[in-house]
Amino acid sequence: MAENNFTVVTEFILLGLTDHAELKIVLFVLFLVIYFITLVGNLGMIFLIQVTPKLHIPMYFFLSCLSFVDACYSSVIAPKMLINFFAVRETISFSACIVQHLFFGVFITTEGFLLSVMAYDRYVAIVNPFLYTALMSKRKCVVLVIGSYTGGMINSLTHTVSLERLSFCGPNVVSHFFCDIPSLLKLSCSDTSTNELLLLSFSGVIAMATFLIVIISYMCIGFAILRICSATGRQKAFSTCASHLTAVIIFYGTLSFNYIQPSSQYSVEQEKVVSVFYTLVIPMLNPLIYSLRNKDVKDAIKRALEMKHFSCKFQVTVDPIAFCQSTFQLVTFT
Repeated sequence: MAENNFTVVTEFILLGLTDHAELKIVLFVLFLVIYFITLVGNLGMIFLIQVTPKLHIPMYFFLSCLSFVDACYSSVIAPKMLINFFAVRETISFSACIVQHLFFGVFITTEGFLLSVMAYDRYVAIVNPFLYTALMSKRKCVVLVIGSYTGGMINSLTHTVSLERLSFCGPNVVSHFFCDIPSLLKLSCSDTSTNELLLLSFSGVIAMATFLIVIISYMCIGFAILRICSATGRQKAFSTCASHLTAVIIFYGTLSFNYIQPSSQYSVEQEKVVSVFYTLVIPMLNPLIYSLRNKDVKDAIKRALEMKHFSCKFQVTVDPIAFCQSTFQLVTFT
């Protein structure tokens, strides 16, 4: 590098979403609210599942894992993005950029695996309901989740290691609001053909495989639902899948729109908007989708709110001092 008079890039400049100061304030408030709802919704979903015995089944175990992943990969992007709205120079160090790319890759790949696992869980529950407990044992559920995280780490580490081997010696301006690998590859002064091949072979195959599992699972579920005689039974079976199917369509729809499109139709601004959707909006929507379209979750939320209301009412109506005095008098009298 020194022999060729190259300057090694030590930081990147993130262009962000806009250059207009007035719009930056609006976007800061908007994304701060989105990020807050994301954290409260996903962490609240995890807590609700943990404290509600009725939800201690594989379906909600996977949902709690999905909520954890949503909270994590949103947190990889949102804090730095919010800070950069008011930064004089919207920069990120080379090492921080690599770390951001690493963790984002881990969590978004894990999300894809978890969605396919949840589709398989719904397939077993509807197609083989009598064998559901045996086929989806606690041990198997844990293995599936660990496998999802392992797949996410392997995929992300592969791209991160190959990215670190590249040389960055020219422009350091990233036309994005986070360190997305396609944007970084454009700035490298090395041959990126290997990275592009890895991106296609690893991420592409994983995305197609997980999506194919979801499609096959729901095709089998659809045939099973059609064989149900009663309309009530069909509606109940479909309602158990509606939330997950909605989440899958939104997740894979935005990813495919962003990464699988003709180069002639490629637009940086369009990519940014779609990226905002799958990095920040989808993690916020998932707990809302599952809570609004799932009767068990809605009942659990209702019971939790009723218990909180009862607790607050008890604290307001009962004077602790008077209660202690009356109890002391009762004890003294007896």
